[in-house]
Parts: sequence; structure tokens; C-alpha cells
Amino acid sequence: MAKKSAIEKNNRRKALANRFAAKRAKLKAAAMDENLSLEERFKARMKLAELPRNSAPGRVRNRCEVTGRPRAFYRKLKMSRIALRELGSRGQIPGLVKSSW
Repeated sequence: MAKKSAIEKNNRRKALANRFAAKRAKLKAAAMDENLSLEERFKARMKLAELPRNSAPGRVRNRCEVTGRPRAFYRKLKMSRIALRELGSRGQIPGLVKSSW
């Protein structure tokens, strides 16, 4: 089996998280609902545990859309600091001025 890239794996996780988001939210609400019986809440937790592990939104990693780098990620720009600096130096990011003194 060929080794999959981390970017592809992260994209699959995003897709799974989006696909199971509604079901996961419904089961979580049922598991936390104090008005339901203890057995019903336990069943909801068991069904939640049966969902694919990668469908949890916490397993999706923020990655740079330019390079795929997982660290030093700016959420607002959706890119890493290295890509930001490189594109900013080339003048390809509107409003960004490289400082020099």
C-alpha cells in the first residue's frame, strides 16, 4: 500500500467530519440531555463511540493552503508564516508591506 500524504489524509478527515456533523451533534445532545433516562444517554454515547474516529472535528488539522505546512498557521489567511512571508516579499498579498529599517 502506498503511503498517503498528510494533506490527503487531512482532506479525508474534513470530508468525514462534514458528513457526520449532524449525526454527531444529535448524539452528543442526547448523551448530555438530563431529561433522558440513564440507559438512553448511555446508548447515545455508545453510538457516538461507534462513529468513525476521523469524523471528529478535533482530528482535523489546520494546514497551509499554499504549502500544506501544519505549524505556524494563520487562520485568517489560511496559510503558514513561511508562505505569508514569501508571498508578501513578492508583493502578491494586497495591503501587506514588508518592513525594513
